[in-house]
Amino acid sequence: MSILQSYDYLLFDGAFGTYYSKKYHSEQPCEFACTEYPERVLEIHREYIEAGAMAIKTNTFAANTISLKTDFSSVSEIVTQAWKLANQAVGNKKVFVFADIGPIFTEDNSIDELYQIADLFLSLGANYFLLETAQDDSVFQLADYIKQTCPDAFVITSFAVDQDGYTRKGIPLKKLVAESEHWNMDAFGLNCMCGPSHLLKIVSELSVFKPLSVMPNSGYPLSVNGRTLFIDNETYFADKMVQMYQQGVKILGGCCGTTPNHIKAAAQHLQSVNVNSDIPRITIKESAQKAVRVINPFAEKLNGDQKVIAVELDPPFDADYSHIQEAAPVLKKAGADAITIADSPLARARASSFMIAAKIQREVGIPTIPHFTCRDQNMIGLKSALLGGNIENIHNVLVVTGDPVPADNRCEIKGVFSTNSYHLIEYIQTLNQDIFQSNPYFIGGALNVNSKRFEFELKRALKKQEMGVRFFLTQPIYSDTAIENLKLAKQTLNIKILAGFMPIVSYRNAVFLNNEVAGIDIPEEIIAQMEGKTPELVQKISLDYCMDLVSKIGHDCDGYYLMTPLKKYQIITELLKRMK
Repeated sequence: MSILQSYDYLLFDGAFGTYYSKKYHSEQPCEFACTEYPERVLEIHREYIEAGAMAIKTNTFAANTISLKTDFSSVSEIVTQAWKLANQAVGNKKVFVFADIGPIFTEDNSIDELYQIADLFLSLGANYFLLETAQDDSVFQLADYIKQTCPDAFVITSFAVDQDGYTRKGIPLKKLVAESEHWNMDAFGLNCMCGPSHLLKIVSELSVFKPLSVMPNSGYPLSVNGRTLFIDNETYFADKMVQMYQQGVKILGGCCGTTPNHIKAAAQHLQSVNVNSDIPRITIKESAQKAVRVINPFAEKLNGDQKVIAVELDPPFDADYSHIQEAAPVLKKAGADAITIADSPLARARASSFMIAAKIQREVGIPTIPHFTCRDQNMIGLKSALLGGNIENIHNVLVVTGDPVPADNRCEIKGVFSTNSYHLIEYIQTLNQDIFQSNPYFIGGALNVNSKRFEFELKRALKKQEMGVRFFLTQPIYSDTAIENLKLAKQTLNIKILAGFMPIVSYRNAVFLNNEVAGIDIPEEIIAQMEGKTPELVQKISLDYCMDLVSKIGHDCDGYYLMTPLKKYQIITELLKRMK
């Protein structure tokens, strides 16, 4: 803590990357300049020091193999050179050099490389660390590792949150603040994503168990001819820095868009301020009124141990909604307790599941369950859909990862997958405890009882249950193996399970499902019975087989999930009549 005991505040530099891009008109990651243009790196460091920065960050924010698309030996060379250049720029001045480590994003969320980078900095003699723009609590473990390896190290963990206080992974700031108390670090921080006004608002409502660090963007960016630009607002930025200091913030600085001019103005403004800078203990403002919960008919039935039946309808590929408009009231009359709406299955664009669900609920008066995939939207889009659904009084949601985009389309269409189903479930559950208190989402998950490695599927289901899933819908059941897996799931999971059925409408349909749709396994003897038969006879075989399966699992499920094949809701109506 000695670094803060010696000063009323610690003023950092601003954004190296955006300033480098602006100054040298370069689109190349600025980290490469450490080895290719060292004189440029020195010049920028010295500009910030001359502006009044009391601490500078090494030019290593994105120095990792994923961000730079290079090998670790090259990353190691960049980190080593960046450390030397920062210290060379400081010289004999009383300016601290912080090893800057930004986030790393991999498909498996592995951050092992960050430990290697931390070890490299430690071997070079680094005592001060800024772990910035973090998205989840894994950064606490990295901070703890650095402190254990070098107990005298000063470590700041800094998170990037939006105006509502959530990281890009959907983790709430409140949760991160609470967790920070139990980890070994020297300061808790916020940086990036927000401009100074929004971060000031967040800070005014929040204080932490550790000294607080805040480094906002200069404002919000503007795109001009493909380039990201920030406005020049040095005086405004400096005023906000003073207000943050007055809120008890001990560590200040700038992120994207902030230049030496911003830091110079901040330094001048801060020098004229005299405040009591004691750090207040944590205070998070709570809502003054307790929310009154809206009744969820589907959840009430399911949790009341009534056998429920949900029927799936696929939204249209075009603007013709007539088949759903026709089917939904008929299915409700036949005994369906809810209508589920798929979310662009097989990665083919269809009408929005949330909008169709809202329309059905308004027009037909039956509960709906829109499916919600991680494939097509980032966290902004996901939250937007959840907000809209909540306003429309949607009570339920089925969270799934989403079918992958077919290989032949991947050049033109990219799956977003900015989160996975686990994190999306956790995110919705967090929103339930915050802004959706009066109408929380009843969260469902998918359970593949046809999985060849069902023990692995069960582990995933247990994790989803832990994250906040309250019911599961299974893949279509056609085999004895699927029935045994369902029974095992019911014994293992302390949760409601709706057994899935999808009647077969033709021999051709059966062959297609068995050979082209993952997760479906129809016994060959059933397919053989349908070959050459009339549609009426195929329907009888299909319904008889479904009811035979239903009789075998009645005590091992809490309801049924009926998937409508090829818009043929009439066969589902017949199945409903038999089940009722």
